[in-house]
Amino acid sequence: MPTKHRHDPADPRPGGQGTEVSTEAYEQKIEQLESELAEARNQQLRLAADFDNYKKRSRQEAADSVRYASMGVVEKLLPVLDDFQRALDHAPAAVDENWLRGLALTVSKLEEVLVAQGLAPIESVGTRFDPSVHEAIGSEESEEHPEDTVLSELRRGWKLHDRVVRPALVRVSRRPALPSST
Repeated sequence: MPTKHRHDPADPRPGGQGTEVSTEAYEQKIEQLESELAEARNQQLRLAADFDNYKKRSRQEAADSVRYASMGVVEKLLPVLDDFQRALDHAPAAVDENWLRGLALTVSKLEEVLVAQGLAPIESVGTRFDPSVHEAIGSEESEEHPEDTVLSELRRGWKLHDRVVRPALVRVSRRPALPSST
């Protein structure tokens, strides 16, 4: 391999005859390196932001897991609560009052336990029909209520914190049918 002499015209080092060419080459190389550095910094900032978002999302998912951990148990207990409520609502007249009060107390305690877990009933009657919390299973003509007002609740709906566990089964109002002109 031939060695370059100090005054070789092809030598881009300072002191050589190719000094002008080397200054341009160095400036281009500096611009290229500065561009690569800026791109690397941008990429590092994007990665840091993505990682920060990942950490926030992970913390939120963990908090939601804890907050809604009782969802499965609550869903299984709601039909039991419904059955107790139906038993109270349809108790025969000859039933011992003390037994009936005991059953009512049991229903009340079960509701208290569920409410302490974050369960809340969905208020329905008299409100405007909302498909995110109500399930309409029928309608009735009504002149006294605006259209799509919940007239009756056939099964209570429930929310756990802000999530619907079970929508309320409701009947909604509709406009009376116009008499047909024949």
